[in-house]
Formats: sequence, C-alpha cells, structure tokens
Amino acid sequence: MGSAAAFSIKEISKMTGLTEDALRYYEKIELLPRAKRRENGRRVYNKEDMQLMKLIICLKKMGVSLKDIKEFASLSYKEDILSAPEVYDKVQSYRRKLQDQIDHLQKILGVLDYKIANKKSLLKDS
Repeated sequence: MGSAAAFSIKEISKMTGLTEDALRYYEKIELLPRAKRRENGRRVYNKEDMQLMKLIICLKKMGVSLKDIKEFASLSYKEDILSAPEVYDKVQSYRRKLQDQIDHLQKILGVLDYKIANKKSLLKDS
C-alpha cells in the first residue's frame, strides 16, 4: 500500500457520512472505481477516493441524479476545470441551478421573516 493514508470502509464511511452499503453500491454501479483491497480482501480507500466521494455528496445535495453524477465523475475532474471545457460547462450549469435554488429559497425566507416580524397569519397575503 505504501505510505499513503489508507482507510477501511468503516473509517471512510464515518469520515464522509456515506453508508457502507452506499459505498458498495456506488462501486457496483461504477460511480466509484473498484476499491483497492488489503491482503485479506477488505476494501481500502485513500484520500483521492475520499475527494471523489465528497464530490458525489456535493452533487447529490444539489439534486443531481446518480446517472448524471456518474457521467460527471467520469469526466477529467483531476485537471484544472478550464482545461476541460466539458467539465467547465457542467460545473457552470450546476452552479446556475444551485443559484436558482438559493434565490428561490431566499424569497421563501423573506416571506417567512416578514410574517414572523409582523406577526402575520401564514395564510394571508403579505
């Protein structure tokens, strides 16, 4: 294995918040590369694997489907995003989508803040 940090599936699960079942499933559907194995056959992960897992978590929280995450993760995500136009375009698209969601939630928050500050009924117009 060398001197690089190596983590068991239990350790990586605790560090990322992904369940062990999710990690096995992501490997099965090839969202994650096949995990390296110890001599006893147990999976072992490194920091690069964890970075990919964090990317997957981030995209999932944005509402991106596993199919789209798989496509995105298969792109050249190790290079500078400006040197890979398809990655840059995808990132820009996800950013726009996320900004739209934030804007929508800000409007909802504004309505709720107004109603709370002015002790208004939730059913009456502001």
